[in-house]
Amino acid sequence: REQAQLKASVVEEDTEEWQKDPRFAGLERVGGVDLSYIKGDDTSACASLVVLSYPALEVLYEDCRMVAVSAPYVAGFLAFREVPFLVEAVQRLQQEEPRLKPQVLLVDGNGLLHPRGFGVACHLGVLTDLPCIGVAKNLLQVDGLVRDELHREQIRSLQREGDTFPLTGTSGRVLGTVSYNNSSKPLYVSVGHRVCLETAVRLVKSCCRYRIPEPIRQ
Repeated sequence: REQAQLKASVVEEDTEEWQKDPRFAGLERVGGVDLSYIKGDDTSACASLVVLSYPALEVLYEDCRMVAVSAPYVAGFLAFREVPFLVEAVQRLQQEEPRLKPQVLLVDGNGLLHPRGFGVACHLGVLTDLPCIGVAKNLLQVDGLVRDELHREQIRSLQREGDTFPLTGTSGRVLGTVSYNNSSKPLYVSVGHRVCLETAVRLVKSCCRYRIPEPIRQ
């Protein structure tokens, strides 16, 4: 029920002036968040938030803390396990360095590309009211999307940096985009909150020096 209530608040379009500019004029701070687990221990994790300058992509702020994860893992509800720690990191930043508050967050995980259409990037976006973009390394099998031979063939067809193709489910809805950046392995970009898919893909591309966009890589 809580997930459904939060999902109703997701905004799937651009809400900021900088998003409408071809060069993102007015965008100065891009955040990245991730929760990484210690190998072999699914209760000890490092919750990280960094803020980078834009477009230079230099680190302005970082907050990494070991956290004890107590909520169990339930498929489709990962955000309830991880998001509270990321929200706390955003709140600490707002208290300690409010002038460094990010104008957008890149989230290591999915947004609308999720079994219930409400992944960690949506969840975090709604709770913080920040524009959020989901950037995943693997394809979730959602709405008929599968990593079959056709999908692999489409990935092989991506030749140039910045090449993309849409991820359209059997429902006919575009749930995200496969994006090719400096690597044989693609990225799966999806809307989190307060951003449209086209803007999300452009911003992720502009933040990539390597395969993983710099805010998340840092």
